[in-house]
Amino acid sequence: MIADLTRAERLWAMLILGGLGIVGLAMAVAGRDDLIGIHGWIVMAAGLIGFFIVMSGKDAPEPSDDRLNEYYDAPTRVGIILTLLWGVVGMGVGFWVASLLAWPDMTFDAAWASFGRLRPVHTSGVIFGFGGNALIATSFHVLQRTTRARLPDQISPWFVLLGYNLFCVIAASGYLMGLTQSKEYAEPEWYADIWLVVVWVVYFLIYMRTLARRKEPHIYVANWYYMAFILVVAILHIVNNLAVPVSFGSAKSYSLFSGVQDAMTQWWYGHNAVAFFLTAGFLGMMYYYLPKRAGRPIFSYRMSIISFWGITFMYMWAGSHHLHYTALPHWVQTLGMAFSLVLLVPSWASAGNALLTLNGAWHKVRDDAVLRFMALAAIFYGITTFEGSFMAIRAVNSLSHYTDWTIGHVHAGALGWVAMITFGSLYALVPSMWKKPSLYSNKLVEVHFWLALSGTVIYVFAMWNSGVIQGLMWRTYTESGTLSYSFIDSLVEMHPYYIARAFGGLLFLLGALVALYNVVMTIRMPATEADTIDLETPALQAGE
Repeated sequence: MIADLTRAERLWAMLILGGLGIVGLAMAVAGRDDLIGIHGWIVMAAGLIGFFIVMSGKDAPEPSDDRLNEYYDAPTRVGIILTLLWGVVGMGVGFWVASLLAWPDMTFDAAWASFGRLRPVHTSGVIFGFGGNALIATSFHVLQRTTRARLPDQISPWFVLLGYNLFCVIAASGYLMGLTQSKEYAEPEWYADIWLVVVWVVYFLIYMRTLARRKEPHIYVANWYYMAFILVVAILHIVNNLAVPVSFGSAKSYSLFSGVQDAMTQWWYGHNAVAFFLTAGFLGMMYYYLPKRAGRPIFSYRMSIISFWGITFMYMWAGSHHLHYTALPHWVQTLGMAFSLVLLVPSWASAGNALLTLNGAWHKVRDDAVLRFMALAAIFYGITTFEGSFMAIRAVNSLSHYTDWTIGHVHAGALGWVAMITFGSLYALVPSMWKKPSLYSNKLVEVHFWLALSGTVIYVFAMWNSGVIQGLMWRTYTESGTLSYSFIDSLVEMHPYYIARAFGGLLFLLGALVALYNVVMTIRMPATEADTIDLETPALQAGE
């Protein structure tokens, strides 16, 4: 890794890491009586460790110009490993908190082990740790192949990948210490948010600089989706996290918004985080890896563009459907409901486009578990988007909201769509990234597929059932107008479903462990001479 950097890039890396260490020290000193001080020590340690690693290799020979004839895939390789590690951590904590709901006595007297602190570790670990690293790693790979251009330099991709993971570590450790803004999907405090903005701007610049240097005049549709994901997430993150810190030595901050404006801003952010982080980015992944694995062109390029612009414009207005029957103005709720229904058109356009691409290749889906992951992801994407539009209808929302039905819907998308397309894409990518003839074991991919499918189905069906039961029990009245059931009565009815949810999560976690093992064993396999040649695109000329 260090030997790949030019001497100038090594000096820049030491300067950046040294600066990061100084910032960490300042945070530790200023926050010596506050929890921000602990994060300061973590930041300082990260900066100093990185500084000494780079300094140990600063006198290595200048890399050969021959490197410019190959794509720069080292960040993608590290990103794949980080994706799988975060997946195991996030899903492991998810199984833990699901078990706490089924068996509340299975806990111990420690504040960090409470459900309220562990739950955001699970959600952020899966969404941002697992999903975010997958998006960064695959976007670097797809960008270079579809533009036939190397990344513009060798230091900024590492800054984005490692800087993003530093943000994830700060976020997760902060939750365990009780640091939170109490905003869904946006819990990290102000200093972590600022750091993520810096990382994200560099990420966007990598994309724009590479596209400006492209050898392919056409910008493939996968890059449209990746760019929308990067740009819109930056806008959402900045606006939703506008806050005033108590002081530079305090982790606590206060939102710039309050009351119903704060709620509206939060769900404008929350639903569009689903739209552009968990949808647009992974659609970019699907539009590249699914047709490539199937050996067939996208069924309709025009349909993919229509889907892109439909999702881009319509999702922005849908967030208020999370606030039905609240103080939010009624017309804003209706607007969110209407746009959520219309969203079904561009969403199903992409799901249908993916499945129609497989026409003539269904025998490959039958025989190839990797492609089956991707096909199943497209099916779940279609199911989940239909369900989301249906649940946005005010009358349906009166039954579903605040119940486990919403949890089932979220996990149909997270497990069935996001995780399935991610695992399929990583399985397709790993052999070429490490110059191996194939995966270590295709049988283990089959095992993983059935574990993942079984876990998802058990989880989602359990939550669908428990959610509908909850909603019905909470709105059942006696003849005198009082509630027929207490909250405890509904909780007792949920117990078998919570056991089923924990079991489904355990199956999915086992599948993630199988994937990690399979990838590690693939990396350890010997490479053959024929596999050291990248046949995906023509080699680039040195100096171009």
